[in-house]
Amino acid sequence: MAYPQQIDVFQDKLNKKPSGGSYVVEEKLLLTGGVFSGLLAHDNINNQTLAVYTGSRFSGAEVRNYSVSFPDEAPWRRLISIYADVPEVYVTYETPGDTVEADDVNRLQSGLTATQQELERYKQAGVIDGGSFRKEV
Repeated sequence: MAYPQQIDVFQDKLNKKPSGGSYVVEEKLLLTGGVFSGLLAHDNINNQTLAVYTGSRFSGAEVRNYSVSFPDEAPWRRLISIYADVPEVYVTYETPGDTVEADDVNRLQSGLTATQQELERYKQAGVIDGGSFRKEV
């Protein structure tokens, strides 16, 4: 099987609110071996509003064993490392909105190009005929 081994997932971006207000975001993060380390889904996070709990909507136990940093090349992003003996945590924070960067557009373009190539492969294999799919024999 060619593309995709897994489905591309594109995170919706948050526009800046005309009122100047903030979004309140809750992310569910899965821990592997008691650890999560990666980027949060949104940008420009107010670090003072960040909270980590074992349950949704500030429920369960508060997790305090985490660190937040930002990449030098993208200071609007936030990297979080969480250490807890639970399978998942919920991270809540406020953000005024996301920064759309060239990497976001490049990921979209890459996914679209791969999809187009896969469609061409199906056409050449005779699976697509005149805009409709035929059952492979």
